[in-house]
Amino acid sequence: MRVLFTVSTWPTQYAAMVPLGWALRAAGHEVRVLCAPSQAAAVGRAGLVPVPVLGGMEEVLRLRLQYHAEATDGIWPYPWLPPHPLTGERLDRLDAFDVGHFEREIAPELDASAARSFDAAVSYARGWRPDLVLHDPGSLEGLLAAGVVGIPSALCLWGPASPHDPEHMRIVPTDHSGSFDRYGLGPFSLDMIERVVDPNPPSLKVPVGGERLPVRYVPYNGAGPAPGWTARPPAEPRVCVTWSTALSTVSGPDSYLLPRIVTALDGLDCEVVLTATARDVAALGPVPSSVRVVENVPLAALLPDSAAVVHHGGSGSTLTALWAGVPQFIATFASEQQVTGERVAATGTALHVPGHLADEAAIRAAVERLVADGSFRAAAGRLREEVAQTPPPAELATRLEELAAGG
Repeated sequence: MRVLFTVSTWPTQYAAMVPLGWALRAAGHEVRVLCAPSQAAAVGRAGLVPVPVLGGMEEVLRLRLQYHAEATDGIWPYPWLPPHPLTGERLDRLDAFDVGHFEREIAPELDASAARSFDAAVSYARGWRPDLVLHDPGSLEGLLAAGVVGIPSALCLWGPASPHDPEHMRIVPTDHSGSFDRYGLGPFSLDMIERVVDPNPPSLKVPVGGERLPVRYVPYNGAGPAPGWTARPPAEPRVCVTWSTALSTVSGPDSYLLPRIVTALDGLDCEVVLTATARDVAALGPVPSSVRVVENVPLAALLPDSAAVVHHGGSGSTLTALWAGVPQFIATFASEQQVTGERVAATGTALHVPGHLADEAAIRAAVERLVADGSFRAAAGRLREEVAQTPPPAELATRLEELAAGG
């Protein structure tokens, strides 16, 4: 069987698909990943075969435009304005971004670029003739290609956010290029998504719309090494801090919460481990001696022995914590992360606050509560069991074989 993946320009969005790609390859199937050239190296490091032919709007720009629209509509929940969609600079007023100029002068070329990306996906599918297409929510090229060549497809969720959440939290782009209509499928609608691969435990109650294909979440957040000390349980409760690799780029400088978190946890009667990118570590400045700083250590190596984790509501951090059965403190700075934080907190495994309310006192009090109150650990343990009881990627691979055969 030949399986075609299509993925967005944001590598953490397709990370949850990688173990399924491994399972399909281990079962003897061919897997190729259509991606933008910027993602070819990351896809290759994941052990999958990249085909760098996609283009279209970068996810950073799409998200910034979404946040600017939220602010314009009066539903942006933070006391500061979102960043300028094109430059990323701090806005002092909304009209500093000329929406009219963007729609007249820039959007048409972006739409043309998106059309070329859709065309590339269709052309490749026609030539390679896959039996099945899997795509992440940010890459509708896979959905279109499958529809044109007449084979089954499935959208692969990356976390607790769903295409069926409120419009302003939308994780699926709009087809401004009109490509679905151009290929005779009619205007794009969410009803075209017939199947959804869902790595979330059932307690999160994530809406999917079509047929749900559950799969056990297997952590993957890159191929960084695990230090030797991660093999030994810590002498005192470990609090892990992890942060987005690009949150400030998308949501603006006010979302860079790491210095405040580090200060809040200084002197806590715990082992504090911060894992971040080299850029974020450099921006921290002096770090208290009580905080161990490591770069790009896989969360799966840190969280099983942790008493709590602090993060921004990213899907990889969230699902890895659920996989490990670790209570979470989630401070969010964007709509997608907000719905993630709300869903996880509703299960009793986490505390969630909007990022602008996460001052040092709130952070410290929340972490102390997560460590001391056993109810959070018990709830996290229940969610961990749900994850363990979900069909593993190898089992889903068999189900996908049947789907392709029937398709």
